[in-house]
Amino acid sequence: MTTMPHWLSKQAFLQPEYPAVDFPDGSCITFAELEERCKRKAAALFFHGVKEKDHIAILSSNRVSFIESIFALSYLGARAVLLNTRLTIRELDYQIHDGDVKAIIYEAAQEEKVEALTAGDVSPLPFHTLTGDYTMPEMKERIDLEDVFTLMYTSGTTGAPKAVLHTYGNHWHSAISSALNLGMERGDKWILNLPMFHVSGFSTLMKGVIYGMTIEHHARFDAQEVVESIKQRGATMVSGVSVMLEELVEVFDRDDIPGSFRCFLLGGGPATEKLLNRAASLGIPVFQTYGMTETTSQIATLAPADATRKLGSAGKALATASLHINAAEGEIGEILVAGPMVSGGYYKRDREEGLLFATGDMGYFDEEGFLYLAGRKKEMIISGGENIYPAEIENVLVQVPGVSGAAVTGMKDEKWGEVPAAFLTGKDIKRDEILQYCERHLARYKHPAYVYRVAELPRNASNKVLKYKLTEMVKAGECDEIE
Repeated sequence: MTTMPHWLSKQAFLQPEYPAVDFPDGSCITFAELEERCKRKAAALFFHGVKEKDHIAILSSNRVSFIESIFALSYLGARAVLLNTRLTIRELDYQIHDGDVKAIIYEAAQEEKVEALTAGDVSPLPFHTLTGDYTMPEMKERIDLEDVFTLMYTSGTTGAPKAVLHTYGNHWHSAISSALNLGMERGDKWILNLPMFHVSGFSTLMKGVIYGMTIEHHARFDAQEVVESIKQRGATMVSGVSVMLEELVEVFDRDDIPGSFRCFLLGGGPATEKLLNRAASLGIPVFQTYGMTETTSQIATLAPADATRKLGSAGKALATASLHINAAEGEIGEILVAGPMVSGGYYKRDREEGLLFATGDMGYFDEEGFLYLAGRKKEMIISGGENIYPAEIENVLVQVPGVSGAAVTGMKDEKWGEVPAAFLTGKDIKRDEILQYCERHLARYKHPAYVYRVAELPRNASNKVLKYKLTEMVKAGECDEIE
């Protein structure tokens, strides 16, 4: 059993007055202040019945109360179930029930959704009720790296999302591997503007307390605000996806970028050559990555020096990880991964035994060992950094009156990388009815950007839809877009 001092408590002891969280308005929260605030919130949660190993959901956008709640739960030994604020009530109900959630902590903006939930006997705990003075319970001042810390849902091809179990050790090793790859400097400040309920945003928060590094808290991504943070407030690193990088290059001038800015960590799929060249001309160092919820964020990275030389590559495995291809050398196969940042499995679901985790992604290595993605084995669509599985959308579309059959595939999009496109069979299908139905049952980013009517879906002898033929039908003008 491997234990260590609680990350936040340790930083509060080592550097109590050092900024843990900065804000664009110039204010900050020191490590000592953050520790105190988190322990007060832990006391409030304990008063409301939260105990060790309870599954407690958090439904919130990026807020300081989110950060406080995460570490408050860790001081009690409870597990945080991170919920996407963009999900519908139906989707939230499923995850809360599946995750055996006892209570849900939430921001005021989510109150209407929380009140409409029907899953189980879940205690509502709005942020405003978790303030005040409560008797301090015994806090967990040591972290056991084998203990589960977070549960994050990722969609399955059957449309049933699965909760990825992350231990403290997964988060620790993810942060350490990133540091070995990118290096660490005393003055580093990482902008946190990705959603903390996603593994990419959450991993930035973990890096802050593990490294003893300042993070700058942004409620959301704003290109101009990022530029000001880099130019005026000493931000040195930021994570994002291609659409964010595109907006950033539009507001940057080459002379604006100080030499201290050393990393744009790019996830959510490879960037175009045009975008990479534009970023390079402005002096923006782009590190492209490959990773997923199951690998606790990045597991492979491509350095800026290789960005255009190895266009489309995700780079090589981080120092403590390894990548394998389930195919002969040079051929495309499924990507298999291993390393201490790889999750041990899913909540209430069995994972196949073995050291290697099968990602479901297809790829290959070039002669120098650089990884290239060749597609998703199970047809996952990556749109603006969000993972979308067609089956989940299809299961909703076939419920729309008039629709007799549905198939969804990804189509290239300059802004988002990919967007869902739906191909439907049936009679009297109306686009507004389809989108209204999706509005009630699917998060907005899962809505089809294109809706086509087809006479029949192309199938093989096993009656499986040949999705590659759908895009060919569009190019050949063999299907009409539903107005």
